[in-house]
Formats: sequence, structure tokens, C-alpha cells
Amino acid sequence: MDKSLPFEGSSLSRRQLLNFLTGASVATTAGSALYTVGKFFIPPAESTGEGGAIIAKDILGNPIPATQILAEVPGTRALVAGLNHEPTYLTVTESNSLDSIGIVDNCTHLGCTFPWNPMDQQFQCPCHGSLYAPNGTVVRGPAPLPLKIVHVTVIDNSILISTWTQTDPRTGEKPWWI
Repeated sequence: MDKSLPFEGSSLSRRQLLNFLTGASVATTAGSALYTVGKFFIPPAESTGEGGAIIAKDILGNPIPATQILAEVPGTRALVAGLNHEPTYLTVTESNSLDSIGIVDNCTHLGCTFPWNPMDQQFQCPCHGSLYAPNGTVVRGPAPLPLKIVHVTVIDNSILISTWTQTDPRTGEKPWWI
């Protein structure tokens, strides 16, 4: 008695083989193109330090060494790219160090960016005339809230910026941005 199974090969027609090869080629090409497009639109992960701190960068995305900012005279305010690439002012203190509080350069009225006016010693929003004190509190509206602040720490000549989650020292209340 023969216990072997009969071989019934499924024959694949030439048309089916060509359709399979064409479909596989199109899928491979489309997949690699979609991967490349996806990598373009998804920003690279930011290396973070303790508590989600990021390194302060210049307009081109290069890290700024603390010595570069500390070379300025006391009272100078340097604008860097901070959390979420938001422009953030860092202040050189009288003791030639960086202030532990940075001020985010976004008006709380409509989100405009604004310059520091060293003559008047205040931030002045050009859009609708809001004025802020050196610590970011509102001097004149229409801005309804003080400016957002962040923690600034210097470690090994790197400037680390992290989210401020404690009580706002200017108002004594929970920060409005968290």
C-alpha cells in the first residue's frame, strides 16, 4: 500500500506571477517613499535632561554655551530658543551668572513676540501696546496675564531650560500655563 500523497501542484499562470511582482514592486516603492515623507514631517526627538529640560539653542538650532551669554555685561537679556522652540529671554545677573528664571517671549494677549527695551527697562509688545515689567508682570494691557516663565540651569557650560511647575513667584498662585 502506497502511503504517499499525490502531488497536485497549483500552477501559477504567467499573468498571476507578473501581477504579483508588479504589486510587490509598487508596494515596496510606495512604502519607502511614505517612510521618507513621514521622517521629514516628524521632528527629531529632543534630548532632554532632568525634568524634561532641554539645551538652549540659537536661531540655527546650535547649542549656546553659557560662556557666550555670560560674556555680556550684567543686565543683558539674551534671546534663545527654549522649550518647544519658543523664544526665551535669559538674563545676566550682577554676579555674572544667569538668572534662574527665564521669560518666554510670547505676549499673553495674542501671542506676539516682542523686544526688550533697555532704555525703558520693560518688554514692549508692538502689536497692541502691552507693557511688561522686567520680571514679566503686566504693567499695561490689554495683556491679561503675566508672561510665562521657565527654569534656567547651567551645567557644564550648557544652559538647560525646563518647565516652571511650582507656584509663580510673581503672583503667589499656580502658573496659568500648566
